[in-house]
Amino acid sequence: MTQVLVTGGAGFIGTHVTTALVATGYCVSVVDSAHPAAHRDPIPQNVANAPVTIVDLRDREAVARALRGVEVVVHQAAMVGMGLNLDDLPDYVSNNDLGTAVLLAEMARAGIGRLVLASSMVVYGEGAYECLAHGNQRPAPRRPSDLVAGNFEPTCVLCGEDLTSSLVPEDAPLEPRSVYAATKVAQEHLAAAWARQTGGSVVALRYHNVYGPGMPRDTPYSGVAAIFRSALERGQAPHVFEDGRQRRDFVHVADVARANVAAVEAEVEGLVAYNIASGRPATVGDMATALSDVMGGSRPVVTGEFRLGDVRHVVASPQKAARELGFRAQIDITTGMADFARAALRR
Repeated sequence: MTQVLVTGGAGFIGTHVTTALVATGYCVSVVDSAHPAAHRDPIPQNVANAPVTIVDLRDREAVARALRGVEVVVHQAAMVGMGLNLDDLPDYVSNNDLGTAVLLAEMARAGIGRLVLASSMVVYGEGAYECLAHGNQRPAPRRPSDLVAGNFEPTCVLCGEDLTSSLVPEDAPLEPRSVYAATKVAQEHLAAAWARQTGGSVVALRYHNVYGPGMPRDTPYSGVAAIFRSALERGQAPHVFEDGRQRRDFVHVADVARANVAAVEAEVEGLVAYNIASGRPATVGDMATALSDVMGGSRPVVTGEFRLGDVRHVVASPQKAARELGFRAQIDITTGMADFARAALRR
């Protein structure tokens, strides 16, 4: 029976991944740092009967102990979200990048050659765009003055006309536009270097907007779906930034867990990245409306507010994951939001 270690396996996505791996028949152990950004309650002693050990991935000795007997590592551990401000920058880099570097070094020492890496669509920065006159374009970072004026759509750098959002493939340039995004790109680069030097393999799963049961409730690190749901539970309307028309791909955490099982079973060379998305994009306003309808709450309020680290549209092509991993998301946003509206969240 293959022995799998899941880092961050007591967190939101990690819990679902661990449960899916155990159900598939893998022998699973879990390490988690119990970081307060993800855990306000004590972490459990086991997840789906997989034992949980509190380990800071920056601790080489503790990581080496956790890797004994392990054949595959599924690396979910990371500080996520936009954070509060640049005061968070050292924590993001230390936890996400130094922690990953220590993990990879100890995997090399232990002779473990297979890694599944939880990456993110944020590595792309803005998604893919086309100009009617000039074809495929990479927009420049949005200017604060445009955002203040309510001009949210990226424009062509050649003619200044609005661009049309299109599907971003895995070979798109990586252009992180937030601290968190920069740390995820660094994780991919570190893992690729490790794979080249050791002959190991890395399946990098670029998650799109993950939601579902067990999401952290209403913190600066929460996903937008949890923030909207918390507002509705307080009897308030969800507040949607910009004009609500920014496009995302909302993928249910149960589908993400299935993608991780497929990645553990995949045979790849070097680092291979896959978009993990539903293939059914929606606007943030659409998602807020769907959740409000399910919960019988107030209609969303579009505020015009913005965050400089946000991007406008990120919509992915899921075809490579379907073709090479056999992964296709099964849960549409209507069904998923109905489930999410009733599901337990973590404090």
